[in-house]
Amino acid sequence: MSERHGILETIFDTLAPVHSDGHKFVAAGALAALLFFVLWPPLGWILAGITAWIVYFFRDPARVTPMRDGLVVSAADGKISSIDKVRPPPELALGPQERVRISTFLSVFDVHIQRAPVSGRIVRSVYIPGAFLNAALDKASEENERRAIVIEMPGGGEIGVVQIAGLVARRIVTFSREGDSLAAGQRYGLIRFGSRVDIFLPPGAQPLVSVGQRAIAGETVFADLKSAEPEREARMA
Repeated sequence: MSERHGILETIFDTLAPVHSDGHKFVAAGALAALLFFVLWPPLGWILAGITAWIVYFFRDPARVTPMRDGLVVSAADGKISSIDKVRPPPELALGPQERVRISTFLSVFDVHIQRAPVSGRIVRSVYIPGAFLNAALDKASEENERRAIVIEMPGGGEIGVVQIAGLVARRIVTFSREGDSLAAGQRYGLIRFGSRVDIFLPPGAQPLVSVGQRAIAGETVFADLKSAEPEREARMA
């Protein structure tokens, strides 16, 4: 393989397709940029830059999901902002028993496609209107606009996943409905422009990630439901 071919292959490998939900935003930005290139070129260049950022925001890269039974993978790209043991929100209807909640904060620079953390069937899907507080705040899980789903796994047990809107986010989109079956790592929704995603593990499950760690949707293993491994400790270096 020639050096030129290797460089081109590397460049194309870093490019990701734009998700279909972003096509209308890209088209609108491109049309506005073309119009202002004619009317006032400086603004046309600014709009062209904004359009390029929209393309980047709605990127939808392929992911490699581990398929072993019992693994729970991340539903979102971003930074793990908190790991707590709390009662699930009432909209999930998972009962009063405390569960480990792993929260992933998505900045405007993260991929915003959400993926199913496990294989199973969506047995509950609830939309809750609300505020648009900073998604990193703990109270955002109770006060912000959100979409909560419960996935029932084939072998029993349920996983709760909540998409939470943030300061900039103003739209939660879901591609799957109650009753649909999902494969682990399958795309099921997105949140436009900054947000947070909470995963509620089954009772007794231990997290295999740590606060501050970067998560990749569909790839980073959050828990192993068939392992007795204790909660992992970590340090930032």
